[in-house]
Amino acid sequence: MKPSPSHPAFRLLAACVAAVCSWPAGAAEQPVAAELPLERVVLFTSGVGFFQHGGKVKGDATVEMSFRSAAINDLLKSMVVEDLGGGTVPAVSYASRDPITKTLGTFAIDLTDEPSLGRILGQLRGERIEVEAAPPATGTIVGVEKRTVPVGDDKTAEKEYVTILTADGLRTLALDAITRLKLLDERLQKELEQALAVLALGHDSEKKSVTLAFAGEGERAVRVGYVQESPVWKTSYRLVLGDAAKENAGRALLQGWAIVENTTDRDWKDVRMALVSGRPISFVMDLYQPLYLPRPVVKPELLASLGPQVYGQDMDARAEEFAAKGRSGKPDRDGRRMMAARAAPAVAMAMDSEVMPQAEAVEQGEMLDGAAAIRSVAAGEALGELFRYEIAQPVTIARQRSAMLPIVAERVEAEKVSVYDDRVMPKHPLAGVRLVNSTTLDLMQGPITVFDAGAYAGDARIEDLPAGSSRLLTYAVDLDVEVAPRVEPRPEQIVSVRLVKGTLVASRKLARRKVFEIKNSGAEPVRLLVEHPLEPGWKLVEPEKPAEQTRDRFRFAVTAEPGKPATLAVVEEQLVSLQLALTDLDDGAILFYSNAKVTPPAVKQALADVVQRKREIEGLVQERARREQEVQVVGQEQERIRQNMAQLDRTSDLYTRYVQKFAAQEDRVETLRKEIADLQGKEQRARRGLDEMLGTLSLE
Repeated sequence: MKPSPSHPAFRLLAACVAAVCSWPAGAAEQPVAAELPLERVVLFTSGVGFFQHGGKVKGDATVEMSFRSAAINDLLKSMVVEDLGGGTVPAVSYASRDPITKTLGTFAIDLTDEPSLGRILGQLRGERIEVEAAPPATGTIVGVEKRTVPVGDDKTAEKEYVTILTADGLRTLALDAITRLKLLDERLQKELEQALAVLALGHDSEKKSVTLAFAGEGERAVRVGYVQESPVWKTSYRLVLGDAAKENAGRALLQGWAIVENTTDRDWKDVRMALVSGRPISFVMDLYQPLYLPRPVVKPELLASLGPQVYGQDMDARAEEFAAKGRSGKPDRDGRRMMAARAAPAVAMAMDSEVMPQAEAVEQGEMLDGAAAIRSVAAGEALGELFRYEIAQPVTIARQRSAMLPIVAERVEAEKVSVYDDRVMPKHPLAGVRLVNSTTLDLMQGPITVFDAGAYAGDARIEDLPAGSSRLLTYAVDLDVEVAPRVEPRPEQIVSVRLVKGTLVASRKLARRKVFEIKNSGAEPVRLLVEHPLEPGWKLVEPEKPAEQTRDRFRFAVTAEPGKPATLAVVEEQLVSLQLALTDLDDGAILFYSNAKVTPPAVKQALADVVQRKREIEGLVQERARREQEVQVVGQEQERIRQNMAQLDRTSDLYTRYVQKFAAQEDRVETLRKEIADLQGKEQRARRGLDEMLGTLSLE
């Protein structure tokens, strides 16, 4: 079977070669292998974790580490290696990801296509071998051939034969008759063994080895850190409400737990741990896969050879080169120095103390009451947009195991309330609590299990809660309290009317009133927070101001006594401005605004004048329409007369009468057309006068 292009065998072989080649020339002794235990883990809510190993090495030493194949890209992107004792880090070698076919092709015996024994021997033509057959033979391979031989009755089969040159001459042997074959060239024997080793090692593609080389003298501390993909750590809380009849009324026990999962292949034993909230930018880049660019194949031209050519240097470039020598070691215009490259420093990269914080001692808080009390082992520290819980005690989590780590265990302020929102539940409010984060820690978002009166009361959820801020939590339906909302319609009112250049601008006040009737059937008074939508444009009139206001909700506080109905009325108003062109309004609409109580007398007079002018124009339009209608009727009558006259004798009395009538109608049509033209002129003058009046009409 043809090996996969992603076969990992060559990476392991290359790791071995790189590890050998990375040692300084002249090293007299094999470096001593050392171990670097995991000492610190920092987990982020962005799905990555920072892992730090530390320990001691002596002299020239190597550290062998093993990682999953999927983690190598993150390792190559983020690994930081420090030799804290003045030593150097010559190299970090790792198994290459070159395709195994490319690796196998580098050996003298190519095993890429899973060749048969005959094909292998064909590659070894001219090499000496020793075979066990009947009888044994030693000689040089001449070639391999296939022959068709009879097998049973009327059947044939192909068999492979190898021909070798022995001391006694050429000898042909069937391959299936050879029981043992040995290459007499030790170099080829080792090549074959190495190629087979590559195939064998390539079967395990899950784990990859990384070798770190440290060069120095004496015993000294070293450190290795890297970022890898990790599960997002989560938080969950427990809120134990206090008894209203005792001293701890208004206080509650808050326990916070961080859920951490060790999905790595090594145990976390006594590691220092930090948990960081926030969203640092992190990405994956494929740095592990070798990249090869295709190169064009150029065939040499079969031309006569030319002698080597020598070309002079460009004079401008020579002048620049000369000037650069004068600036050597001096700052250039960008403030940088032009200096020769120096050897790499002993420390590849300094550890960022903010990224890899040292362990911090945390003062133990007071022991809390009850069997559920725990000690908080986390200390909070602000990191700008991030927040970090520094776990004070060493943490031990076995591989492929998870753990809950206490991060909060303090008394906090908590007030029992009920929250009503008719969008959530129209009949009953939700029982809840106002939680004040009186700790010094920011609380990560997560679920909260609420216990009341020593029993489970329900579940709630909070978003990120900074220290000193408060949030409402609801965890159950308050069946003791019933709310009946109703909407009472309110008529709209005109509050102002004015004229602006022929446009009527009217301001109208819209009002709405919503009443909440509250009944408490319980034994204790209930502080109820009624949520009401906050809509742009609407102004709260009653109550004067809400108890609280969020981005999109008002909250009104009402105390509901047992057996005593409580009422909350919410009144809101909105001003709406309408702009109406007077020329587009009919008389009824104009009179409606003119008769409004808030319309000023001057505006009323102006509107009356507009109505009068519009009526005059309408009268002219009607008069012109009547005359145009009469012209149309006369025209129809004349058409009838023409048809009748065509049927009569021109000397008849009826024909004469038709002629006289036709003449009279023509006189009337001429008169009507003059009147229509006169009315059109009057109408145009009246409209122009109205437009001129409206163009300058502005009254408050």
